[in-house]
Order: sequence, then structure tokens, then C-alpha cells
Amino acid sequence: MYSIKVLLISASLLLLNACSTAIDEYRGSTPTFSLKDFFNGELTAWGIVQDYSGKLTRRFCVDITATWQGNNGQFNEEFYFNDGTRQTRIWDISINPDGSVIGSAGDVVGQASGSSQGSAFNWQYTLTVPIDGNEYDFAIDDWMYALDDKRMMNRSYMKKFGVTVAEFSIFFDKSARLPSCTTT
Repeated sequence: MYSIKVLLISASLLLLNACSTAIDEYRGSTPTFSLKDFFNGELTAWGIVQDYSGKLTRRFCVDITATWQGNNGQFNEEFYFNDGTRQTRIWDISINPDGSVIGSAGDVVGQASGSSQGSAFNWQYTLTVPIDGNEYDFAIDDWMYALDDKRMMNRSYMKKFGVTVAEFSIFFDKSARLPSCTTT
């Protein structure tokens, strides 16, 4: 009986992995997403966090200041959560000659890596998250989708042991200079 359970669990995990999306599936899709063009200057975005069951657990606003020197960029992100928590993340980003992207931040374990095709950008990394006085590492599978040249939707999946424990949805709008998180 134990062998059958292990086999069923293994088959289920293989099936789930087989259904995952690959960045190449977006080749040729439009509008084309450019990390360097979209994340340039000051941006404000709004998002939600949902737990494993889909329940909304937090809302947030994030102010981002992105600067570039050649293919090296820095993104300063200031998160403002509805429970009063603030968080800062500063990314150092490099776009390689082949178009792949690498990055690092203080709460990221090792290096993040990403690439884009057509209208999508996929960014993967391990994030250290403080929870109730302890720190835990989670795998982040971050997907950005250009809606047009001024708007982008970001979906991130936080995983532990291959299981999604939280999802983040973030909306960016550069169509007008919108107020920062501290003035909304």
C-alpha cells in the first residue's frame, strides 16, 4: 500500500510539473516586454497576497525607483503593507549580452535569474522571509506580462518543497504620473 501511495504522489508531481509554463511559449507574443524600458525611473504599483487556499491575506503598495547605467540597473523597492509593515528591497540587476538577466538583493539567497520572450518575463530566485521571529527560504517563480507599453501585470508564486504556499498579484500603470504609496 505504501508503494502505491508513493507512486501516486510521484505521478501527481510529474503531471503538475508537465503543466508548468515555459518562457519560450511566449516567443513572438506582443507587446514585447523590455525590463530595461519598463523599469526606468519612478513607478508605483499595487498588489495583493493570497494564501495557498486563495484567501486574501495582505494588500500592499510599492514605490520603485529604477536607474540604469548601460545594462546594469538598480531597483529600490519600498513596500507598504496594509498592516503597517514596511519593507525595503534593493535589487542590483545585470542584463547579459544573450538577453538573460541576473540579480541580487539583501534578502535573496544567491542570485536571481530571468529571461524574457515576447510579452513575458520570468524571474526565479530564493527569498528569505521573516515569519514570527524566524526566517524561512521560499522559491519564487515571478512572471511579468506586458499588457501594453504602459501597463504590466505581475504574478508571483511562492513555493516551499515545490508546493505553492502564496500567490502575489501586482498591477503596474505608467500611463500617468500616479501618486506614490505615501500620498495615496
